Amino acid sequence: MSAPLDLLNQRHSVPSRQLGEPAPDDTTLRALLQAAIRVSDHGKLVPFRLIELRGEAKLQFGERLAERAIARDPDLPESKQEKERLRYTFAPLVIVVVACLHPDSSVPEIEQKLCAGNVACNLLLGAHALGYGAQWLTGWAAYDDEAARIIGLGAHEHVIGFVHIGTPRIDVPDRDRPALGDLLSTWAP
Repeated sequence: MSAPLDLLNQRHSVPSRQLGEPAPDDTTLRALLQAAIRVSDHGKLVPFRLIELRGEAKLQFGERLAERAIARDPDLPESKQEKERLRYTFAPLVIVVVACLHPDSSVPEIEQKLCAGNVACNLLLGAHALGYGAQWLTGWAAYDDEAARIIGLGAHEHVIGFVHIGTPRIDVPDRDRPALGDLLSTWAP
């Protein structure tokens, strides 16, 4: 029974700074994205969309976010300014997973956000299955109104995550995982 679960048991995040070329080619990326959007979707709302960041556009996006980070905090230490400037220079591909909320739907907002979150999770699993590395990041930019404007989000849209994808440059050791026994209980009346 373990072989079908090997993918889940082996998946781990690769830090975006350790992701380089190549990224998935266009055909592979399309297949990955097609698989990633196969998620549970109560009400068939499709409460998500994807934004691809590559090449010069990805770098310009990163520069604009770095400018925003410094504007938000003019006293930001130089080391953190540099981190912001470099954030989008490593992984060759970033997919922005966006929750597109339907406020008039009977489907609760949390379920719509979870649906979009499952797309991000599927991207991580799919990238790993294809031999790529990936990391799901959020940070301040996922919650900032000006960053949302920069990426072109609408009134009822929210960044769920920036999924950085590329080829791992190093072998990343797996981190300690929680013990199932500490998490699982059996409810009884």
